[in-house]
Amino acid sequence: MDKLPEQLLWEILVRINKTVDRNSASLACKLFHKVDNEQRQSLKVGCGLHPANEALTSLCNRFSNLVKVEITYSGWMSKLGKQLDDEGLGILSILCPTLADVTLSYCTFITDAGLSHLASCSKLSALKLNFTPRITGCGILSLVVGCKNLTVLHLIRCLNVSSVEWLEYLGKLEKLEDLSIKNCRAIGEGDLIKLGPTWRKIKRLQFEVDVNYRYMKVYDQLAVDRWQKQLVPCENMQELSLVNCIISPGRGLACLLGKCKNLEKIHLDMCVGVRDCDIIRLAQKSRNLRSMSLQGPSDFSLPLLLSNPLRLTDESLKAVAQNCLMLESIRISFTDGEFPSFSSFTLDGILAVIQTCPIRKLSLDHVYSFNDAGMEALCSAQYLETLELVRCQEISDEGLQLVAQFPQLSVLRLGKCLGVTDDGFKPLVGSYKLESLTVEDCPQISERGVQGAARSVSFKRDLSWLY
Repeated sequence: MDKLPEQLLWEILVRINKTVDRNSASLACKLFHKVDNEQRQSLKVGCGLHPANEALTSLCNRFSNLVKVEITYSGWMSKLGKQLDDEGLGILSILCPTLADVTLSYCTFITDAGLSHLASCSKLSALKLNFTPRITGCGILSLVVGCKNLTVLHLIRCLNVSSVEWLEYLGKLEKLEDLSIKNCRAIGEGDLIKLGPTWRKIKRLQFEVDVNYRYMKVYDQLAVDRWQKQLVPCENMQELSLVNCIISPGRGLACLLGKCKNLEKIHLDMCVGVRDCDIIRLAQKSRNLRSMSLQGPSDFSLPLLLSNPLRLTDESLKAVAQNCLMLESIRISFTDGEFPSFSSFTLDGILAVIQTCPIRKLSLDHVYSFNDAGMEALCSAQYLETLELVRCQEISDEGLQLVAQFPQLSVLRLGKCLGVTDDGFKPLVGSYKLESLTVEDCPQISERGVQGAARSVSFKRDLSWLY
């Protein structure tokens, strides 16, 4: 093996993706070890890093060309040894000059001082923080000031990031393309407007509000009224995900829905205030839309909303059908609550999308309007490959038996459906039409009844949800 040309060996090892396989290969001989050290660009460490700073120093000295480092302490306990601290990030910044992507998860010993070390990494373009409770807005600001090429920033459950000067600074740089803020209690929808000119650059935005904190402490009239009407340029936005957000007419995040002409993926989950006109404007502008997910809000008892009737109707779905002719995936989901607006999507509205757009994946959760007639209509869905039905209680064995007539369907998932039994699978047994069948928590379906209904079958039954 020592006579093998190093360039050829390089080409062989670069095709090994699994870390465990690379580790094994590096032990084969000194040449393999040397090439792996030079070639390794990513590193993931966590609870096994002990003593943390010394072990990290050794790894960084061995792998001198690291570009991506992930440090995660999920499941950490004190008996596992001390976590990596600010000094460890200092070591990382000194020994890894090519560092471009850093992820810190459950790193409870890291403070703003540690982030200031990363600020010296001039090539850093991506930072992802997941539950780093000792980091504040000052630490984020020091990093974005030092790392002027930052294009990806993810903040998840960073509870002490309160000041938002860093948002304004990022807005001036006009480099950010991917921003994700989830359950950071002190950052509200209105703060995002401070991104200013950077809105033109952003391609992916994920914003999720802590629903418990919002309803108990933040949700008031001022939270809506303080938003100023502003024009938000977001022509390059390709993916937008909003969870537990306030959509107020003409303000805040509502400004995004009718201006993303290059949008390909939209996810609106429990967003209070979404109206037909918002979805219609979205459909008319975002004609390249390929994926849509809608989940209804769970609480209509808030005083703020009593004077603002919220109702999504078939008009929204018909606008999508008329304008979004590239839509391939749609998910419609409602919560367990019984609210009048949840009957607003009728079978006609759902079928308008399915029959007009090249839908390859359809997911329906708690959609009572979808019944056996809907299953019959799917017999003419020429593109449908994946169907997911959860808590769709109007579907019976008669409707399920029609699956055998769906032209292209290969993946079927059923969950918590009360109206179907083993009889519904009889036309599928032995036909091997389906590549994959998943059945979960359906009380009238047995494991024996689904055997042979697909090439791959997964069955689970936990009926605790019924009680």
